[in-house]
Amino acid sequence: MTESTVSGMESVEDEIFTTEEVTEQFTMKTPLQPKLFNWLDYSVFSVMLILSALIGIYFAFFAKHKQNSTSQYLMGGRSMGILPISMSLIASYISGIALLGLPAEIYTYGTQYSVIILSEVFVTYTMATAFIPVFYELKITSSYEYLKHRFNSKVRLLGSAIFIVKMMLYIPIVIYVPALAFSQVTGINLHLVTPAVCIVCIFYTTLGGLKAVVWTDTLQTFVMFIGIIAVLTIGTIRAGGVAEVWRRNYDTGRIEFFNMDFDPRVRHTFWSVTFGNYISWLASCAVNQAMIQRCLAMSSIERAKIVTFILAIGIMSIVILSCYTGLVIYANFHDCDPILRGAITKNDQLLPYLVMEMSSTIPGLPGVFISGVFSAALSTMSTGLNSMTGVLYEDFIRPRKSWHHTERKASHILKFSVVIIGFICVCMVLAVEKLGMLIQASKSMAAITAGPLLGIFSLGLFAPYANATGAMVGGIVSVLLIGWMSLGTQTAMAEGKIKFPVKYTSMAACPIPGFNTSEFLDYADQSTEMSFLQDFQTTTEYFQSEAQEQSEPFFLYSISYLWYTGIGVLIVLVVGNIVSWATGFNKCEDLDSRLISPMVRRFYPNLKIVKDDKGFGDMEKEASISLLDDLPIQI
Repeated sequence: MTESTVSGMESVEDEIFTTEEVTEQFTMKTPLQPKLFNWLDYSVFSVMLILSALIGIYFAFFAKHKQNSTSQYLMGGRSMGILPISMSLIASYISGIALLGLPAEIYTYGTQYSVIILSEVFVTYTMATAFIPVFYELKITSSYEYLKHRFNSKVRLLGSAIFIVKMMLYIPIVIYVPALAFSQVTGINLHLVTPAVCIVCIFYTTLGGLKAVVWTDTLQTFVMFIGIIAVLTIGTIRAGGVAEVWRRNYDTGRIEFFNMDFDPRVRHTFWSVTFGNYISWLASCAVNQAMIQRCLAMSSIERAKIVTFILAIGIMSIVILSCYTGLVIYANFHDCDPILRGAITKNDQLLPYLVMEMSSTIPGLPGVFISGVFSAALSTMSTGLNSMTGVLYEDFIRPRKSWHHTERKASHILKFSVVIIGFICVCMVLAVEKLGMLIQASKSMAAITAGPLLGIFSLGLFAPYANATGAMVGGIVSVLLIGWMSLGTQTAMAEGKIKFPVKYTSMAACPIPGFNTSEFLDYADQSTEMSFLQDFQTTTEYFQSEAQEQSEPFFLYSISYLWYTGIGVLIVLVVGNIVSWATGFNKCEDLDSRLISPMVRRFYPNLKIVKDDKGFGDMEKEASISLLDDLPIQI
């Protein structure tokens, strides 16, 4: 770095305004009057909530098969159609985090993250060939039943506990996202919005069970697609067309797909976004109770596989649309950044802000959009609640022989559990406000449990010689280490010890009465804007590197969050195999071949072959039939 460059940076350090200074000067001189919902927007949003509630009421009181047994409540009677199950999975896996977080990610850091779509195809293939056949053949209700039969009851409880913790960490983030958007467009306090809307979700999940969740998800999926397509279409036209959207983003360095840096500390590279996300997404789908529960609700394994491929297509579509929406947002605000201007305070508010700016073009658009965001969140929350209650009952309550179980009692326990868990998740939203960017926060928190879970299941499915002690020790060590890394990273980010270079934003064309914009650009010629962009980015990176040198975080905290899940899996496999070796490997001839993935069975010809049409799930139900009262239940 030359002496002139350094001296230039020093002058920029003295003269350039910080985000806080710009915001303070602007808000003092020109108080912003945000656009809010009108009666039409409220009407559109209310209709979506009312329809969701009515679906729950229908399946609880008027459907031919009421949700009065564990089979109906948790599995939909194993007779659900491909369309509703597919739509339910798409809605469940694409939460408001994706709809708001992905555009904000692209706007702030560029398009490298969009390469995640490459890993979706491979995840789907892996699920369809290596995981789903095992679970379907065993005919189980909870995917964690597998751990009991492959290892023992203690490992099953560990897996179930990890899953519940995972969902309890994830759902509050899911709830926070739409509440933040709704608060922004209505002016209503965020913490008043959260419980009110979640009550609707808890209501229809409690009454209607899996069928209500699935059909509500189907409705909400269509609302979600309509909302995001409407926004990006109008936004593209408003920016001057697709070519202009691309040009404005390309000129500021946002278009980036092949950062081939091998440094694991770089936030996003081609390798972390493809390989790292492959493991992360595999953990979210292949061994997730929500996914397994819906696949097992199909009448055949072939239909279950079709569902997984439709899921992949749906997720890729939403990801592409959301990433393009991020480009559209920048194209609309390329010369007047809403955060620098002081119109909003968080990057995750960018998309709702754009929607409200476009509200005069199409009346009711904000209502449709916020309905789509809430639909995504409610579907994820309802799926999580239904899945958690299934795991809680099947793995923690039902095995207790001292408790006399009846279908009536089971139904009441499941519904009561939904209410309690839902209430806890709503309360935990208070902590979410302290986290950083939504995409990174959600992935980091999920990795605490996703990696260990996938590692335990992989140890069971692909390593017949691994024993229960190895799975238990490996899982616990993995949770502790990844939890330490994730929480430590979030803490370091909150303290400002970890910062990431962001893409260029400008206030050059902001209408700010009383604020001299030329002071902000006093050393740049308007005819050489690109030179200014390069100087600005270089200056920003220089000062960020100076700050990092003064307070360098612990090296594990600097690793990209996309590698966390993979590290968690690796820890389980390494520790699990070492402990299994130290305590005595399993004897393959004593192990039921149905417990091993079809992909590796041929490598272990001495596995025990069991010719029985009944799965473990059926055998468990027969063993406990004397404890169940088969009389129909009136709710």
